[in-house]
Amino acid sequence: MIFPATAHFHPVVPLAWALRAAGHEVRVATHAGITETIGAAGLTTVPVGDTDALRHVVELSKDPGLLGELDSGLTLDTENAGDWETTWLRTVRSLSVFGHALDDLVAVCRGWQPDLVVWDPFCVPAAIAARLTGAAHVRCLWGQDNVAWLRARAREQAGHSGPDEILARLMEPLLETYGLDYDDELLLGQWTIDPSLDGLRLSTGLPVLPMRQLPYHGAATPPHWLDERPSRPRVCLTLGVGGRGRQLFAETGVSLTDTITGLSTLDIELLVTLDPGQWPAGTALPDNVRLIDYVPLDLLLPSCEAVIHHGGTGTFNAAVAHQVLQLIVPMPFWEEPANARHLRKSGAGETIEPAVFSADALRDGLARLLRQPGFRDGARQLHEEYLLAPAPHSLVADLESLTRAHHDRSTLTSNST
Repeated sequence: MIFPATAHFHPVVPLAWALRAAGHEVRVATHAGITETIGAAGLTTVPVGDTDALRHVVELSKDPGLLGELDSGLTLDTENAGDWETTWLRTVRSLSVFGHALDDLVAVCRGWQPDLVVWDPFCVPAAIAARLTGAAHVRCLWGQDNVAWLRARAREQAGHSGPDEILARLMEPLLETYGLDYDDELLLGQWTIDPSLDGLRLSTGLPVLPMRQLPYHGAATPPHWLDERPSRPRVCLTLGVGGRGRQLFAETGVSLTDTITGLSTLDIELLVTLDPGQWPAGTALPDNVRLIDYVPLDLLLPSCEAVIHHGGTGTFNAAVAHQVLQLIVPMPFWEEPANARHLRKSGAGETIEPAVFSADALRDGLARLLRQPGFRDGARQLHEEYLLAPAPHSLVADLESLTRAHHDRSTLTSNST
C-alpha cells in the first residue's frame, strides 16, 4: 500500500519484483491517479482513497510547478532536533492525508485476504486493515524513519505507551470506527524494511530488516546518445521529481541561467534535467550542455562522473549504487541535511549550504570534486557500505518466515479462545 507519489512508489518496485519472481501475487493499493506509473513497472493496481487530498498529492507528482507549496516543516535532523515537537505535529498532520482511504483498504483486504501487507509509512490505515483481516504487515521505508524516531521522543515525554495528544488526533477516529485500541504496531508496523545506509539508519529500537535500495526511477527507452562514450567527464544536474529540490533557484535567488553558464566553463559534458520551458526562450545554450526533459537516473548515472542534486534520498542512493561523485546543495524537506552530512563525512563528495549557494561556489565545488582523487576513494567506500545490506530478493525468505510465524501465532491465539 503506497502513498500516491512517484518518489514513494519507485523505492518499493525492486521488492515487489522480487516477491513476484518468488511466485507471490502482488497488488499495489493506492490512488488511481498513478495507475499508469504502476502499470509501467509491470505491477497490478488496486485503486483506493479517491479523495480531494489524495488527488492533490498525485498532482504534486505530475506537475512540478506545484512543488512550491512544499516547505521544510517535515525535515528531521536528529543532530539538531531542538524543536522536534513542532516537527512531530506536522508529521502527524501529513499522516492524516491517507486516513480517508481506511474503509477502502479494509474492503480490499477483506475481499482479497492477503497474507502480508507491505505499507508506506504515510499509509497508517494499512496497518489497521491488516489487523482487522489477520494479515501480517511490515512498513517499507523510502528514507529516514522520522516517524519512529519522533514517536519515541513523544512517548518518552508523555511517559506512557498510549498515544500522546498529537497522535491521538490521528489514530482515535480511525480506531473507534472498528472498535480497536491503540498500540504502536498500528503506527510502526510489526517489522520495518529500512533501505538506509548503516551510517544513516536511525536508532529506534524497532525490529528492522535492512534492504539495499536498488535504483529504479521509471520505465523509459534510453536515448541513443546515452550509449556514446563521452569525450569529457559527464555531469548530471538534477533537482528530483518530488521534495523541495526544484525550489533551489527561487529560494536562493541564484539564476538558473547563470548557474548553468558557469558550470559550462569547465571541461565537462553537462546534462541538466529540466521541465519544458524552464530554460529562457531565446537564450543561447552552451555547446557542452544538454537539456533533457526526463531520463530515469538509473539510466543516466552509470555514464556520469558526478551528479549535482538537492540531497533527496532517491538521488543520493542511486549515486551511491553507481559510485558516482556527489555535490549536494541540501534543500530540507525530510532528511536531506543528514544525507549531505554523511556524504561529507564519507569523503564521497562536496556540499554547499543554500545560504552560501552561488553559481561560482557550485562551479568551484564541482571542479574540486572532479580534480581531487580522494573523493573517488570516498565514493568507493560509500558503495561498500551500500553493499552491506541484502538485495531485495534476499528479503523474500525473511518475509515469508515472519509471515508464517505471524499466522502460526494467530492460529494458536484463535484456538485458545
